[in-house]
Amino acid sequence: MECITVIKIGGSTLSSRDTTVEDIVSLQKQGKSLVIVHGGGNTVTEWLKRQGIETQFVRGERVTDGPALEIAVAVLAGLVNKEIVAAINNLGGKAVGISGIDGSLIKGKIKNREMGYVGMAAEINPEILEILLKAVFIPVVSPMSLYAVDRPAGASQILNINADPTAGDLAAAIKAEKLVFLTNVTGILDASGNVIRQLTPEKAGKLVTSGVITGGMIPKLNACLTALNAGAVARIIDGRQPHALMQEFAGEGSGTTITE
Repeated sequence: MECITVIKIGGSTLSSRDTTVEDIVSLQKQGKSLVIVHGGGNTVTEWLKRQGIETQFVRGERVTDGPALEIAVAVLAGLVNKEIVAAINNLGGKAVGISGIDGSLIKGKIKNREMGYVGMAAEINPEILEILLKAVFIPVVSPMSLYAVDRPAGASQILNINADPTAGDLAAAIKAEKLVFLTNVTGILDASGNVIRQLTPEKAGKLVTSGVITGGMIPKLNACLTALNAGAVARIIDGRQPHALMQEFAGEGSGTTITE
């Protein structure tokens, strides 16, 4: 259970030109222990449109009522998760798709009442990850959790959670050696648009306060800090580059390292 790497990928990773799955399989065959956490918000939005359900956002986060939660569970824990697992297995890898619900991996609580069934992790139970890793499988985790804390009678037993903090929480819980975010940018950028190669927590806080780091990069950064506090190396790299993961493991990756 040493030298585990948690990799966060977007839900749109499986394009015909993407090499991420190929890299994942190659790394597993080299003996690397990997945990994959995926998103899929764009696919959820597409399926909500198909069902005639309007998507509402508050401060950039999707409001998840009962009908939206049903779609999110079906898409994230079902379609997106199984497409990634199928792609890995069809290339000769060994992967098992789970969600934060399985094995009580993630016990969650409501993040903000106005957001509906949007949660955050209250407790991580990594046993199921450890079992799969010891059996030489790659756990592919979809961002769902049990609604385990202060759940009202009659409420859903499931919460939709953000995949970015989930990756950081899981990396910390299993004492991962590294957390890698594959993104659609070259790394964290400074005010001039240049990649910051190394970023300390103190400097990161100043960049957030000054508005240089904004939007979806903030939860990624916070997840990196969570992993860093647990002893992991945290990296944000450009997943659009061919074989970005292989370059990362070869020590040739670009992007941003979050470091003390």
